[in-house]
Amino acid sequence: MTVRPCLPWPDKRLRSMAAPVPEITDDIQAIWADMIDTMEAMPGVGLAGPQIGVMLRLAVVDASETRGQAVRMANPEVVHASVQLRSHDEASPNLPGVHASIARPRAVLVRFLNSEGQLEERDFVGLWATSVQHQIDHLNGRMYFDHLSKVKRDMLLRRAKKAR
Repeated sequence: MTVRPCLPWPDKRLRSMAAPVPEITDDIQAIWADMIDTMEAMPGVGLAGPQIGVMLRLAVVDASETRGQAVRMANPEVVHASVQLRSHDEASPNLPGVHASIARPRAVLVRFLNSEGQLEERDFVGLWATSVQHQIDHLNGRMYFDHLSKVKRDMLLRRAKKAR
């Protein structure tokens, strides 16, 4: 397949809501394959369609130690989130050179269309949960730094600008 370029911040598509996926087609399967190749090339533990300019509610996540365990999701939504939070250092290929510690629910139950076109609910814990939530943010036009205070967000964006 293909490694696709990631949109550079502040491309307006990164602030746009992605469109729902009505069904899983061969084209969707091909986009997922490209997304996995792109995620592996970064390297990263997840990627959402809007990050590569595909404005569909598509995401892939692979937080396995061995890799090759990517979960393909269309229209993912959090059904339930744990009260317990977990902080993790997050970054994005759309804004290289910076990162921030973000606290998110430690575990989430997510509903999505899987690669067979079936509605699935799956529990994600730890880094898997962090990555899924990070990707859903992208599908909703949000970036990880939106979870920071205004002061910390402004500092991070200034550092990113300097790094470019």
